[in-house]
This record gives sequence, C-alpha cells and structure tokens, in this order.
Amino acid sequence: MPALDPSRPVAALTADLVDIFSVSGSETALADAVEAALRPLAHLRVDRDGDAVVARTELGRERRVVIAGHLDTVPVNGNLPSRLETGEDGAVLWGRGTVDMKGGCAVLLKLAAELTDPSVDVTWVWYDNEEVAASLNGLGRVSREHPDWLIADFAILAEPTGAEIEGGCNGTLRAEIRTTGRRAHSARAWAGDNAIHKAAPILTLLAGHEAATVSVDGLDYREGLSAVGIGGGVAGNVVPDEAVVTVNYRFAPDKSGAEAEARIRELFAGYDVTITDLADGARPGLDDPLARAFVDAIGTEAKPKYGWTDVARFAALGIPAVNYGPGDPSLAHADDERVPVEQIERCEAGLRAWLTA
Repeated sequence: MPALDPSRPVAALTADLVDIFSVSGSETALADAVEAALRPLAHLRVDRDGDAVVARTELGRERRVVIAGHLDTVPVNGNLPSRLETGEDGAVLWGRGTVDMKGGCAVLLKLAAELTDPSVDVTWVWYDNEEVAASLNGLGRVSREHPDWLIADFAILAEPTGAEIEGGCNGTLRAEIRTTGRRAHSARAWAGDNAIHKAAPILTLLAGHEAATVSVDGLDYREGLSAVGIGGGVAGNVVPDEAVVTVNYRFAPDKSGAEAEARIRELFAGYDVTITDLADGARPGLDDPLARAFVDAIGTEAKPKYGWTDVARFAALGIPAVNYGPGDPSLAHADDERVPVEQIERCEAGLRAWLTA
C-alpha cells in the first residue's frame, strides 16, 4: 500500500489519493493510508470506526468546527490511474474521484497534518459509503454510534462546488402517485377503465407547476417538482388497471420533511400517494459568526445548494453547515472527471487562511 505524505503539494497528494482504489465498499486500503498518515501526529487524536477516520485537535478553543469528506467513489471506467495535463488554462488532474471528492479529501489531509495551532478546534472526518444507500453512509454511522465525535458549532463538507461556498441544501422527496382502473380487451375498451388515461391530470398538474423560490438565511433556494418516472400497462391488447407516476420534489430547507410530504399529499389529493424516499434539507446557518467569518475569509458570495448533500446530516445534529470544495459538480461521476489544480490550491489556501485567522 503506498504511503500518503501530507507534506507533498496538495495536487500531488490528490493524485496519490485518486490512485488508491476506493469504490464504495472498498475503502479500507485508502482509510488505512489516511489513518497511517495521521497516527504519528502528536497534535491530533485519531479514532476510527469501520472505514471512517476521525482526527481531532484538543486545544480547548471556544469553538469547534467539523470539516469532512468522503473517501469512496463511483465505479471506475478506464479512468485510473490519474494523469496530470497542462494546457492554456493551466494544470488539470484527471481521474476517478478527482472531483468527487478526493481533491477535497487531500486538502483536509494536508491541513490536518500541518495546522498544529488553528484558531478553532477542528474535527477532521474522512468517511466511507457516501455514494451508495443512505443506510450504509459512514458519516451517518459515526453520528449514530459516536455522536460525541461530531460535536461542533459549524461544519464544512468538501463537496465539489468549484471552490465556492454553497450553503445548506434542498431536501428531497420521491413519491409514487398511483391511479387504478379496470382491465378489458383493448378491442372493447369501453368495457374497461384505463388507469393510464386517468394519470393525465397528474401530468398536467406537473407540467403547469411553477417552482417556488424561497429565501432561507439570505440564500434563494429554487424548488423543483418533476415527474421522473412513469409506468403502467399489462399487454399490448389490454386496457391497464394501474399506472404509477413517480414524482421528485426538491424542497427548500425552510420546510421539514413532514411539511414537504403534506404539500405533496395536498397537491395530489384524491390519488393514492406513497412516499418512497424522504430526506430533510439543511439550513445554511450563515447568520452564525463562524459562518460569516468563513464567507469573509474565502472572499466569495455564498450560493444555495440545490441538490441534497450530507450537510443535511449535520443540520439534523443542530450544526449549521456549508459545502466547499474543488471541482465542477457537473463532472462528478463522469468518465472524464477532472479538476483544475488551481481550484484544489485555492480551497487549501482559503481554509488555511480561515483556520489560522
């Protein structure tokens, strides 16, 4: 197993992390390497749960911050090992995980090793199984089994944001809207009751829906309500007796999951509604002094996060949280995944400036 040397330039350290295979469920080798790099450091207390590694300063500071990133990637598809290319726009590192999110994990590892006297106490977290079922998520497991490890006043998740701050996140809900009818031979359609036809008002409602924009802690979160799947039909000569429209509701973090569910049931009153997935969003908490100082140190205007991320897990613990990491999120999981070296270096510099202010 190659050793990780946090003293290397952060781009080189990113490449080292990328080149250690860590598709979800296979993070042990990378977690071992991260732990081995941290164990000798006298200024950190290092703990481990499964393939999650947690390192903490214990300086008795008034405030504590959690800074976290996940070690796993989606499956590889001919994009390992990493490669560095230099062109007109500067150096770019290619490879699985460069964006999502080993650039961020490298920044965390380098700063955890080098910042022996930060202005706040810091809990650094590298965790497993973010890219798969929520029940397997390493951050969720740590929060359940070792809640004391995550006690903090503010949290930063190194999700790819193009080296900009994205506060909180929208919540997400999926629901199945079901219509029922009566089967019949399609040659005698009048003898049946077509469930697919009865789904037409559902689609009309969705097509005409205007997404709300909701201001939360100074950020404008745009909601979304979309049909993301539709199914029905028995055979090519049978009037169907059931149809299902799957709906995804992305709701602003001013609402709880229960409120989002109530909204869906109100919109589709009279239909059979089954909620199949529900995750609360996260308020950005930008009114907190630590959050304001972080935005000032980075020198960029905070934006809303429309997608769902693990900042919601921190919000559930009562910890305001933001997303901040290198990489274009539209390239996450893509086979041409790549990150500008300048963004990795900018995130390192931004976090270093804030943590040493």
